[in-house]
Amino acid sequence: MPINITMPALSPTMEEGNLAKWLVKEGDKVSPGDVIAEIETDKATMEVEAVDEGTVAKLVVPAGTEGVKVNAVIAILAGEGEDASAAAKADGGAAPKAEAPKAEAPKTEAPKEAPKPAAAAPAPAKAEPAPVANGHAGGERVFASPLARRFAKDAGVDVAALSGSGPHGRVVKADVEAAIASGGAKPAPAAKALAGAPAAPAPAPKPMSDDQVLKLFAEGSYELVPHDNMRKTIARRLVEAKSTIPHFYLTLDCELDALLALRTQLNAAAPMKKTEKGEVPAYKLSVNDMVIKAMAMALMAVPDANASWTDNAMVKHKHADVGVAVSIPGGLITPIIRHADEKTLSVISNEMKDLASRARSRKLKPEEYQGGTTAVSNLGMFGVKDFAAVINPPHATILAVGAGEERAVVKKGEIKIATVMSVTLSTDHRAVDGALGAELLGAFKRMIENPMGMLV
Repeated sequence: MPINITMPALSPTMEEGNLAKWLVKEGDKVSPGDVIAEIETDKATMEVEAVDEGTVAKLVVPAGTEGVKVNAVIAILAGEGEDASAAAKADGGAAPKAEAPKAEAPKTEAPKEAPKPAAAAPAPAKAEPAPVANGHAGGERVFASPLARRFAKDAGVDVAALSGSGPHGRVVKADVEAAIASGGAKPAPAAKALAGAPAAPAPAPKPMSDDQVLKLFAEGSYELVPHDNMRKTIARRLVEAKSTIPHFYLTLDCELDALLALRTQLNAAAPMKKTEKGEVPAYKLSVNDMVIKAMAMALMAVPDANASWTDNAMVKHKHADVGVAVSIPGGLITPIIRHADEKTLSVISNEMKDLASRARSRKLKPEEYQGGTTAVSNLGMFGVKDFAAVINPPHATILAVGAGEERAVVKKGEIKIATVMSVTLSTDHRAVDGALGAELLGAFKRMIENPMGMLV
């Protein structure tokens, strides 16, 4: 009996991925544990292993296909003693499921093809009576997936007017997209104003469409670079963060002279280890390594700030898992130092170098960059004095670190020169209010200016 190989869910939030490369070809024999393909998620490239034993009868989804849905059939295996060509032909229903994502993938070309479906608008009109049959028009509950509801809300479409193609008439995202493309989508009904109630505020203006943006520039003066999954995910999460999290910001200056002196001493005392390149220090601490440790210890000193917001409860974390923003080609990723409060500076330093290296080659596992209790974003190496970072849910805080620079400071009535670093804490006001945020930032400043406390 043919065995279907489906697109795996490589993380809890993954809905689709890109099939980057096949490492097998039709006719190859595979065993459980053999690496058969490489899948690109929004921020990493993961290897997929075979679960069953057999012969590759058919590669349903070609290498390079984008937007392949989770659980879609991507290949077919023939079992032991089974004819591979017969197995490929026998599973006739597998190919359409796997090819469905191909139709959705070239979304960047939608503006060019939009006029064609518009001409065929009368066809979807026949589907308008269907909602009545499903009970949608009679005031009964409308069955629709959360993704379809959000997509319909953003597009101003009434889900109750759509006929669902999902199980038991459930409206799914594809139904909303089809209605919009065909021009048959009905606008969402406006809420009726209560007697004597003030008029509802005008809806927020929608962002400019692709066509509206491109009309502002002379033809031939630009090139279009389609968004990859990483950039789409970054854009979606930043919009979500800024529209749902009430940010506020706190800034402090920290003197670095004691920290820089300790760092020099610790690096000079690093033992040597043998490698392929010869003897090298066992560790080499950076200021950022010490910032990570200081932030973790500050969260332990102010445990109420080590939290995440949910609608039903405050999630108070028992350890400080510090995400660190790493710039990679095409975007940004935040690998996490787990239990940073319990790790030594040398362990944090070596772990951070490994995570950053694998992040740049997109080899991180989802559990290495998802979650965390806070984050650090450091632009000091670019000479940036100070900035405010956007909180990355489910975090309630993120620390933006500026460059250390010599400044004139007043000490006991005298002007002295000190190396000063400005840091800004972005805070989710639902979870951490002003006084608590100030207490956390103060604890961080004490750790930075008295760095020996990080060694005990």
